[in-house]
Amino acid sequence: MEALLIKNFLRSKGLMAGLLILFAVGLISLNIGKHFLDKNREIIEKTARYQRESIARNVEFHPKEIGLLLYYVRFGLVNEMPNLSGLSIGQRDINPSLQSVTIRNLEEQKYATDLMNPMYQMLGNMDFSFVLIYFFPLIIIAFCFNLVSEEKEEGTWSLVLSQSENPLKMLRIKISIRFVCVFLVLLALLIIAKIYLEIPFDAAFLAFILTAILYVIFWFALGWLVASFHKNSSQNALVLLLSWVMLTIVVPAGINAITVNLYPVPEAFGTVLESRDGYHNKWDEPKEPTVAKFHKHYPQFGQFKHPEGKDYSWLWYYAMQQMGDDEAINQSRNFKEKLKKRNAFGSTVGMLFPSIHTQLSLNALSLSDMDNYLRYTEKLESFHEKKRLYFYPKIFTEAAVSGENWETFGLEFYKETPNINWAKIVLPVLIISILCISWAKLNFKTNMMRR
Repeated sequence: MEALLIKNFLRSKGLMAGLLILFAVGLISLNIGKHFLDKNREIIEKTARYQRESIARNVEFHPKEIGLLLYYVRFGLVNEMPNLSGLSIGQRDINPSLQSVTIRNLEEQKYATDLMNPMYQMLGNMDFSFVLIYFFPLIIIAFCFNLVSEEKEEGTWSLVLSQSENPLKMLRIKISIRFVCVFLVLLALLIIAKIYLEIPFDAAFLAFILTAILYVIFWFALGWLVASFHKNSSQNALVLLLSWVMLTIVVPAGINAITVNLYPVPEAFGTVLESRDGYHNKWDEPKEPTVAKFHKHYPQFGQFKHPEGKDYSWLWYYAMQQMGDDEAINQSRNFKEKLKKRNAFGSTVGMLFPSIHTQLSLNALSLSDMDNYLRYTEKLESFHEKKRLYFYPKIFTEAAVSGENWETFGLEFYKETPNINWAKIVLPVLIISILCISWAKLNFKTNMMRR
């Protein structure tokens, strides 16, 4: 019987065409991921070269005043992108993985990013995670919607019941053949991805593979559940397609709308506004209060004074820039806390929906999620503060520009290792799949002999 079922499946041109299309789309997604990784490396290489050339050029043009020189000089911090990000780009195409900042006001510089084609942003990247979340379920639906109904509609179901001691075994073999074929396509794509994207076989990649397999298992479990009700093919297809629409489009959009309403972030605009007002208004105010606030923030620089009777000094100017960050600090802190709460809420609710949970898990494993970006911005803040504390004494003492070895200031890198919570990754989808299979088992017991 097994050989006959396999032969019938392989003879189905429509189903085999579906597998070939799925494989082809998967290859395209890998190429998109490869292009994205290459583009990121190219940007890092060009930025490293530009930073060296820019510093050398500014040192040549401003050899006398280090305060003026540091007005222009930018220092870059890279949020290292693992090759696994080529499979799940996530937030990486929206939030920058490299930022170059001066030692001036930071809050305003955080949000100065490259302009992107709005049409490209709307469409997004068809990476492997997109293919897994959206395309694989459609093929599985095409494979599973008529597991039982096909036999009934072709008039062979009564023959199966009369000649087979265990008709359910035949159905298990049918769905197992389909599962093995889809699994092989998934496995082939992941093996090609490992080689093509040069992904190290580490814990993160292993967890990525497991997450993808569990997602495929869930959709087969759902197809098995729908088949257990013994409805006709059109009803089964409708239920499965509605499930796909709900799980991949409607529910994620709904959760996003709820999250936005629960945790609005007016601070996003307020942070930039407060930051700009924080230093722009200081031009029209007395210099002493600004310098006094700076000394309160950095008591270690209390010995440096603003010259009496002068309208300008580098101490006052960089104090003014510091006030921009200080006056926006509450808005900035609230903004980050709201984003963290959004992520926590989405992650918690997403455990109930395999499509959301899988996408969030893949992004987290690939370090392309919002949490990674928030940790990077915190590192950017400490990076910026380190540069300030190093250069402030040199600016205030008017140190010679030639006394600094500017060639040592290259790009710096922030590298993170994903924190893998195996239970959190595996259990939500596994439990839902087991529930579907258990429910289907009860349905088959009830409906098998009756129909």
